[in-house]
Amino acid sequence: MSKEKKVFLQEYWKLFNFTKPHLKILGIGVVAMFVSTIFDGVSVGMIVPFSDKVLSNGKIVLPARMPAFIENFVAKINAIPQMTLLYDMAIFIIVLFLLKGFFAFLQAVLMSKVGQRVMRDIRLMLYEKFQSLDLDYFSRKRSGELLSRITNDVSMVENAVSYGFTDLVYQSFQIIFFSCVVVFMYWRLAIIPLLMVPFICIPIVMVGKKLRKISRNTQEKMADINSLLVETISGVRIVRAFGAERYEVEKFGKQNQDYYKLSMKSIVRTQILAPATEFIGVIGGVVILLYIGRKVVTGELSFGAFGLFLASVMMMIRPFKKLSNVNAIMQKAFASSTRIYEVLDITPKIKEEPGAWDLKEIKDGLEMRDVWFRYEEADVLKGISFKCRKDEVVALVGPSGAGKSTMVDLVARFYDPQKGSVLIDGRDIRTLNVKSLRQHMAMVSQETILFNDTVRDNIAYGKRDAKYDEIVEAAKKAFAHEFILNLPQGYDTYIGDRGVKLSGGERQRLAIARAILKNPPLLILDEATSQLDSQSERLVQEALAVLMEGRTVFVIAHRLSTIKNASKIFVINEGRIVEEGAHEALLAQSGLYKRLYDMQFQA
Repeated sequence: MSKEKKVFLQEYWKLFNFTKPHLKILGIGVVAMFVSTIFDGVSVGMIVPFSDKVLSNGKIVLPARMPAFIENFVAKINAIPQMTLLYDMAIFIIVLFLLKGFFAFLQAVLMSKVGQRVMRDIRLMLYEKFQSLDLDYFSRKRSGELLSRITNDVSMVENAVSYGFTDLVYQSFQIIFFSCVVVFMYWRLAIIPLLMVPFICIPIVMVGKKLRKISRNTQEKMADINSLLVETISGVRIVRAFGAERYEVEKFGKQNQDYYKLSMKSIVRTQILAPATEFIGVIGGVVILLYIGRKVVTGELSFGAFGLFLASVMMMIRPFKKLSNVNAIMQKAFASSTRIYEVLDITPKIKEEPGAWDLKEIKDGLEMRDVWFRYEEADVLKGISFKCRKDEVVALVGPSGAGKSTMVDLVARFYDPQKGSVLIDGRDIRTLNVKSLRQHMAMVSQETILFNDTVRDNIAYGKRDAKYDEIVEAAKKAFAHEFILNLPQGYDTYIGDRGVKLSGGERQRLAIARAILKNPPLLILDEATSQLDSQSERLVQEALAVLMEGRTVFVIAHRLSTIKNASKIFVINEGRIVEEGAHEALLAQSGLYKRLYDMQFQA
């Protein structure tokens, strides 16, 4: 077997794997297609008695040496009176097409059901996979690209299952059935359709190879379009503020034009197959027509039998036209399937060790021991080591890009260090159950993330079973209760995508309320009060002071006035701890902390 054939079979098997959970429905659908094919053959066969016996009151004359059961059946038909046969056929046709329609409907619904279930399953698998992947993966991928995998790529696979696989099976049944009819009637002439097969398959294979490459490029271009849409819609204020509407329209227009060109390449190559295969089939049909037509003229074959033979040949040609489209659909699906498996086959870097233990409580504190970390080539953290007790408030300060946020990301185990370890109560957090670790912490980040849901559900995001009174109490502690009551539906108000209906300070206070409600032993505050006005900041700091009691707290702050009372302050610069101590002690050292403080409070 050639390498190309092996790759094709592997791709087809990977695509077929998506249907395995639904083999029962698929099997019933295939049976319905088989029965529907039989009814197609019978309906075509009605040409013979209707034209030879009913309309002309003659006799059905078939080629010699037909199987005995066919000759006996034809003899019985010839013995039936003309009018009796007409009435019998009228009833038979009604029943025939009723059953034919039922099985055609059944197979269409069942195959569509399989396709929709496959699409549902793949979307769920992709979404579950996205939820299990590391933050590092999302930092390297665009949102629109991920959106394209779960929408466009999945739709291509569904199209292959619902329509591609249906036509592949159904049209194959048609070819087999009508080939048998042709062989029974004139087996020598059956060679002609068989000789046509390679001439039909060659262009299908050649076009199919190009279609897979074009389809992959088309899907990637759609990912570019989705990414651009996500960026410009989420950043619409910036676009407006900088008057960049025309620039964004032109950029989108270029991406859209590129997608159009790729789509047209695919369409042209797909559409050329049907007339090409039809033309090849017509040539074979004309040869058969000339040969069999002579048999009718000389009386060796009745007109009805001639019609049946010619119709059977044509019924063989039509499936080849359909199969050319099936190949185009499958090639597009293979490209999409490859992109889907690229996601499903990723092994997350953040993995639990066998026998990972659950964190019940933080007894002593947290430690970093000679931690080194890099995102790409450059080291972000360089030999970070420190200890903090659970009752300490630890502040991390330093210039932007010094590595402060990376340190707390390692504490939450969003990433693992390349060297060194992060420990809780003396045990490496890589030996912990990840879910139990994160259940013991809450985070309020510099970029406030809220969801298009109610105020109530956003606050209760970390504690889904929280009672209404608990939610209100958390909001009061975050000094959000008052503005929430002024919203149209209070706590049941939907706040829009990313909380767009709220001000920056209001969004931040909801995020703080969310952390307060969860009531974790480990709290991470990444510029948690940066969006608050002076009065709200003072009140929230008081609330956070209460919340911090008996907890390990990491505070990242650029506004140094907010961390004066921290137990320890670590000054980070270029990935290293360059100073540590309390506020007053650091000011007395006249180092980096003193310079940062003076820059903020100089007159």
